[in-house]
Amino acid sequence: MSARSVVVVLYEGVQSLDVTGPLEVFAGAGTAAGRPGAYRVTTASPGGGPVRSHSGLRLAPDTDLAEVGPVHTLLVPGGEGTRAPDRALVARIRELADRADRVVSVCTGAFLLAEAGLLAGRRATTHWAYCDALARRFPDVEVDPDPIHVRDGHLATSAGVTAGIDLALALVEEDLGRDAALLIARHLVVFLRRPGNQAQFSTQLAAQVAARQPLREVQQWIAEHPEADLSVEALAHRSALSPRHFARAFTAEVGVTPGRYVDGVRLEAARRRLEDSDDGIEEVARACGYGTPEAMRRAFVRALAAPPAEYRRRFHPHPLGGH
Repeated sequence: MSARSVVVVLYEGVQSLDVTGPLEVFAGAGTAAGRPGAYRVTTASPGGGPVRSHSGLRLAPDTDLAEVGPVHTLLVPGGEGTRAPDRALVARIRELADRADRVVSVCTGAFLLAEAGLLAGRRATTHWAYCDALARRFPDVEVDPDPIHVRDGHLATSAGVTAGIDLALALVEEDLGRDAALLIARHLVVFLRRPGNQAQFSTQLAAQVAARQPLREVQQWIAEHPEADLSVEALAHRSALSPRHFARAFTAEVGVTPGRYVDGVRLEAARRRLEDSDDGIEEVARACGYGTPEAMRRAFVRALAAPPAEYRRRFHPHPLGGH
């Protein structure tokens, strides 16, 4: 099998982790899987000169972006340099993308793909903090703010920073198989792998903190007691409000209905237990407020596209009973 060429685009103000995370995955995947040379990774910048990342790290590319030929995977990282991108850089990305088998962006690299007209009419994501800006600036792009990464045909976009590693692992699994991806994930000491549609951040971070103390206390109670009766009536009683008044006030101040908030907290609690403990599925379901294991399974499949047992297989740091 011939090597798949991966070209990572460098530019002034690039986010260094957006570059090095996926680069380490592709560069090490073949060797870790006993298939050296599976990928040929090249970094390239406009003019071929060194660039300075947003954090101040100086990066020396392998070649001039203008001299890059046809590539298998074109990877465009994010960074401050995407805010006012150089037109020549955008044009060159468009040219290379037209001949690439696969085009990938990490974080705000999606802005460069959109600027090049590559995301028009397509579904995409970026770092959660910039999803609204991407949607406003490019209304022809279907921006999904939730997933870690999104695939639309030969185009793939990911959320911020470490999500680029998740996307790169998914692409290695597609190219070389699950065993190869698992080996490089273990080598890098990361889990294989967060599902692409897993939320970018936790329920507590995604939601607002209520302004009123009784509602804030209810939020805390939910987080600490996912197994409890968390019906609107029970929560309203804790906050000394009528159920109707509580539901209205909670939704207005937190940004989601009480039911959706509870669902998110319970799912997150179950995920953590599956990742961090050896508790059985039935025990996890009971501890996290699901009436039955089947109810928890439905919640996982709906939110993460993976049942609890599969989720644990991917993310538990060691096999049950292992060391």
